[in-house]
Amino acid sequence: MKKLLLASVGMGVLALAATSANAADIIRHRAPPPVTVVAPPYNWTGFYVGINGGGGFGHSDINNGFGSSGLDVSGGLVGGTLGYNYQTGPWVFGIEGDGGWSGIQGSTNGVACPTGSCSVNNNWLATVRGRVGYAYDRFLPYITGGAAFGDIDMTPAGLTGNSDTKVGWTVGGGIEAALSGPWTAKLEYLYVDLGDASCSAANCGVATTTSFNANIVRAGINYRF
Repeated sequence: MKKLLLASVGMGVLALAATSANAADIIRHRAPPPVTVVAPPYNWTGFYVGINGGGGFGHSDINNGFGSSGLDVSGGLVGGTLGYNYQTGPWVFGIEGDGGWSGIQGSTNGVACPTGSCSVNNNWLATVRGRVGYAYDRFLPYITGGAAFGDIDMTPAGLTGNSDTKVGWTVGGGIEAALSGPWTAKLEYLYVDLGDASCSAANCGVATTTSFNANIVRAGINYRF
């Protein structure tokens, strides 16, 4: 009986040792935890090109020796963009130029129109602006401002009229978002003031000045290098 008891205890000890060895072996061969891959922050530094399009609405004043007439102007725009960004920390500094076709126009029958009606057209518009933004990884809100270039075409009905190229100013802001790969998209607002254009009495019936300003809302797609 004593031998049987000792044999049972011995077998129990061996079984416990084997179980502990197997458990230790399982622990030693457990797979390592998965590695979490964190994407690096988006970097806005570099050159880019793009296209943009939208619309504008604003106001013109026609003035001559007989009085002043105001008119509203509106129309679409489409053009191209070229720019460069430099990012330091979350701050992004850049310069951007754009230009293209403009269909912003309007007409009036005001007292400043010697032949009864006048039309004002902006046929092309370009800007060169600085940009300052604060990056939230793949989103970039920014403010912008600089010089604006465009024509002011004023034509009284039945007369030659005149188209005058002007240099003015612009200010605005927007937000740009990184899409897939090198592509980004933006939504932007600009206020543009081209100042006053002159038309001689020979072309407009009486010496006339015409102002032009517009609110521009547009979207764009850029490709970054």
